[in-house]
Amino acid sequence: MKRYAMRVVIALALLLPQQGCAAVALTLLSAGVGVGASAGIDYSVNGVAYRTFTAGHDQLRTAVLATLRRMAITVKTDESTDEGRKIVAEAIDRSVEIELERLTTKATRMRVVVKQGIFFRDRATAGEIIAKTGQIVDNSTKVTRKAN
Repeated sequence: MKRYAMRVVIALALLLPQQGCAAVALTLLSAGVGVGASAGIDYSVNGVAYRTFTAGHDQLRTAVLATLRRMAITVKTDESTDEGRKIVAEAIDRSVEIELERLTTKATRMRVVVKQGIFFRDRATAGEIIAKTGQIVDNSTKVTRKAN
């Protein structure tokens, strides 16, 4: 408990001079305190969400498409690329770009960008797409294991 309190104090001390720089403050705060529900999802500074799944490319693509249907996000294009797949979708006021990159036959990296207008990125929606896709992959893996 003492170590946790010390980390919080250090994080707060580092945040005070950064009052005008929200990006640095949020980065320091999340590094010192933890990320909670979004564990396993990495975010870049520009709002891009990433996660590597222990699932084949085709299995992950199926899960992504099911997630988008569940969230009522309309798929505009679903194209093969040299690295794997690129899916472009659209919500009411957001555009969604999803890239699936084959790492191995059993591992695929997912990259999600949700744009709202020209300048804004929606990290919450990108994270939710990844989280729901992960749930579908986990559930399909459990069903496959029970069948064997």
